[in-house]
Amino acid sequence: MKDILEIIISNLVDNQEEIEITETVNPKEILFEVKVAQDDIGKVIGKQGRTAKSIRTLMKSVAAKERKRVSVEFLD
Repeated sequence: MKDILEIIISNLVDNQEEIEITETVNPKEILFEVKVAQDDIGKVIGKQGRTAKSIRTLMKSVAAKERKRVSVEFLD
């Protein structure tokens, strides 16, 4: 799942070298913390958070196949 998230984020940002994705696995949930360059945070979040919401929805559907819960947080 981390690979899918990394592909999505890398296609949105200009500075692919500064992408940091931290994965924390709990028994019931997987937490992804995404950190990108300051210039690219707006591209990842999108207008009124629409892009971020779409990324979260896509990751939830991928996690549903594995019967897990997932949450994605975007850090500045």
